[in-house]
Amino acid sequence: MAVTPVDLKGAKILVTGPTGQVAAPVLEALSGVAELTALARFTDKSARLALDKRGIHTVRADLADMDSLASCPSDFDYVLNFAVVKTGHFDYDLAANGEGVGNLMAHCRNVRAFLHFSSTAVYEYAGQSPRSENDALGDNHRAMFPTYSIAKIAAETVCRFAAHQFKIPTTIARLSVPYGNNGGWPYFHLLMMKENIAIDLHPDAPNNYNLLHSDDYVAKIPYLLAAATPEVTTTNFGGSQAVSIEEWCDYLSELTGFQPRFQSNPKAFGSLSIDTGTMHALIGETRVDWRQGIREMVRNMAPELLLKS
Repeated sequence: MAVTPVDLKGAKILVTGPTGQVAAPVLEALSGVAELTALARFTDKSARLALDKRGIHTVRADLADMDSLASCPSDFDYVLNFAVVKTGHFDYDLAANGEGVGNLMAHCRNVRAFLHFSSTAVYEYAGQSPRSENDALGDNHRAMFPTYSIAKIAAETVCRFAAHQFKIPTTIARLSVPYGNNGGWPYFHLLMMKENIAIDLHPDAPNNYNLLHSDDYVAKIPYLLAAATPEVTTTNFGGSQAVSIEEWCDYLSELTGFQPRFQSNPKAFGSLSIDTGTMHALIGETRVDWRQGIREMVRNMAPELLLKS
């Protein structure tokens, strides 16, 4: 049965990873609704200043360093953990992603709900079969991001331990391919098409994913928080429509006239579509059609590339 979304009006919310592409639309949508605090390492001082100017509280901390969290309040209603580190160095990436979520949950153990954003990169490659939440995990993204999948699996494990240990209502949402008016993977493909750069595809075609528009993931956050339990709710989190890289590049070609140049590469990620059964039962279907979302993305990011109608 679908959950009833929590009301975020006036809530105190901590958002980690606020300078990333995925978190940006969330901050934009909630800044006039809730009392937001953004936590990051803030190596770019201008990024912190920009958030401060918008009335968003900021905290400079490194999740890998428990002591650095001392300057962060702990009286939040909700935590949205978008933080991810992928330096390629296993010691630090496991500390920042794995231990980091544990440090964060220990610090914020009295929250109403904790929402941890994981990734479908935790799944072992299995060809065209849509991945469900109880399918095998594996080192999916090693070819491009050597620490990413393993660090994400470690983070999920520590997240579950902390939820059980501190009785924190928790949801783990495994993101498919987020995108929106501030970019995403399809936009990188458009830039590659514009420059006639070859796009790698796994030979086991089509290369299917579940594009998730920012409008949809922002709208579903109150539902994901409502689904949280101390036993931990784990769900795939992607668009209700499966679509392949081949399809969205062909559609980008219709919009812009640039032709995709594909090349077969067995080291490419390969198809990673999701079984949406658990997600639909908990939070319902997504609403943004992938063609509409991509068209709006191009219109917002590079309107000069659109063909004149």
